[in-house]
Amino acid sequence: MNRPDADGPTPRQIIDELLPERLERLRKVTGLPIVLGGATRRDATGVQLVLDRLVGNSGESLRGLVVRSGKGLGGCVLRSRTPYRVNDYASTMAITHDYDDAVRQEGLTSVFAVPVLVRGEVGGVLYGAVREGSPIGDRTVRGAVVVAGQLQSDVERRLGRAPADRSREALAELTALIRDTDDPVLRARLDRIRADLAPEPARSEAHFSLSPREIDVLRLVEVGAANLEIAARLGLGLETVKAYLRSAMRKLEVHNRTAAAHNARLGGLL
Repeated sequence: MNRPDADGPTPRQIIDELLPERLERLRKVTGLPIVLGGATRRDATGVQLVLDRLVGNSGESLRGLVVRSGKGLGGCVLRSRTPYRVNDYASTMAITHDYDDAVRQEGLTSVFAVPVLVRGEVGGVLYGAVREGSPIGDRTVRGAVVVAGQLQSDVERRLGRAPADRSREALAELTALIRDTDDPVLRARLDRIRADLAPEPARSEAHFSLSPREIDVLRLVEVGAANLEIAARLGLGLETVKAYLRSAMRKLEVHNRTAAAHNARLGGLL
């Protein structure tokens, strides 16, 4: 995960560089009193997260905390690669309580954690929390997902996509184009090109192929983002987002956006 491409920076180095500004943005977007985060790294025991960036903290109990997969709130995110939220950290049974002392010293009650996915792996985690008062709502978590998604995009842009990733995306786009064209002559020509590029995998996976943008849209649907939020996050027009959703629903043979995201997840596309 943290190996550089050629002599370029690693994902961890880029996240470390961008994280201070992104945490300030997260605090502004969510309005929460404390936000924190860090990048992941690997050791002999597996993936771990080091919390070394904090904004709004009252003490130092959380700084430098090492979170391991499956442990605590952040560990759930490392394992599942999906956002997690608990509205009463001290009493919840949804997570382990390995880090209670550090959380208690900071006085946190409602807490969420959102992964920053880089090339399909968790490159970092963003947290937001309150010390008392109302639980953190869905809108706040969706705002955090948008900030994490922007960070992901910026990291991957700096890294550059791997040739294999670009090839898979190009084949997915080609498969979608073949399916959508009404010209039988053009379809046959495109099908021959696809067969030359990837004879078996493209044909066996054609039924489930989605374009990269359709996948981006469904990823945000999966975490509860509304169409307007998806448009803002991806820099698309609202009608364009709706068109991607209609196309994805047609390909996945479902009739609503939630079912499309579910089927795409089951098909291994998300």
